[in-house]
Amino acid sequence: MAKNAQSNSQIISDIPQSHSLTAKPSSEFYSVFSPAEVLEIVHALEVRREIPLKYSYKGRGAKIWHDFYLKYIIPTWYRTSNVEIDLLKQNFAYLNGNYQSCEKLNIIDVGAGNSYPVKAFISRLKKLNIIKKYVALDVSEELLKVASSNFKKWFPAIDFASQAIDIENNSIPPDLWKNPTDNENDKIANIFLHLGVTIGNHYHRTKVFDNFKNSMSKNDLLVFTNEIGANSAWDGRVRGGCDYHAGQIYEWLKKNMGFRYEDCQLLRKYDSVTDSVVANIKLLQDYTINFNYQGIEKNVTISAGEEMTIWRHHKHEIPELMQELEQAGLEIVHYTTNKYQSHIMVICRRIY
Repeated sequence: MAKNAQSNSQIISDIPQSHSLTAKPSSEFYSVFSPAEVLEIVHALEVRREIPLKYSYKGRGAKIWHDFYLKYIIPTWYRTSNVEIDLLKQNFAYLNGNYQSCEKLNIIDVGAGNSYPVKAFISRLKKLNIIKKYVALDVSEELLKVASSNFKKWFPAIDFASQAIDIENNSIPPDLWKNPTDNENDKIANIFLHLGVTIGNHYHRTKVFDNFKNSMSKNDLLVFTNEIGANSAWDGRVRGGCDYHAGQIYEWLKKNMGFRYEDCQLLRKYDSVTDSVVANIKLLQDYTINFNYQGIEKNVTISAGEEMTIWRHHKHEIPELMQELEQAGLEIVHYTTNKYQSHIMVICRRIY
């Protein structure tokens, strides 16, 4: 019996044992995020194995996104059309103040980026002498600096304000567009913009719609864009944001989260749980991510074969979109699709 026990012990010792490696985020990683944001990243990793895409626009991520915008979105001699600009142009009759019978408009651009998509739109409002103030909001302070520089160069006479805000977690404070001299009887309305098909990148779309609703008054409009169609019908072709943007985020995170290059894979696929196309980091070894920053001491253990989502996009089918808006207390005033029926611009108001 003793001999058998010794033999079994020898067999067990010969089985390769998996050792958890430790990943320690770099000083560059911590320089980008506040303690509250680090805690949200930890929570998202623990609960749903995700690093929220919104944080990829901060720090060097602002340049990654800006380069992506220049590469894929700004019109060039061989690509003369921009979906956002074209849809704003098509819907101008609803966005020039006539619908609300107002005399002045504030434009609150949420996820403003570099403000490029609204340049032609603002220019048309300026010619009508109807624009009162432009407010640029973004989760990224770095992108707000770009937006400020651009807007003040393009429209030095228009009142400008900006603030870092996370629309997934916060409503928009009215003091950003209200001035002490404003009269309550003045016919002023707000147009909240959420362009760049950004609504499809949010994990908590219902929270985003709810925060917009809570920021709006009777005559205000919310205008947003997204891709339309069935996510499950994705053809597997990697292009646009799923290609360049996701690839750049992957490289940055792989380096600054402290993973070894050979222990990571970038996977792009359809995720049936969230009905989205996602880009995930798959780990090939067991890892413990050690977060240690300004009093935060947290460990997140991820097993070999597990995946972390770093990029996502959800297309809307129109009945689903209408249901989401209605649940948030919003109703559609008007919507338009582009000529390829691939993108939609939705204009909606708060239900009272």
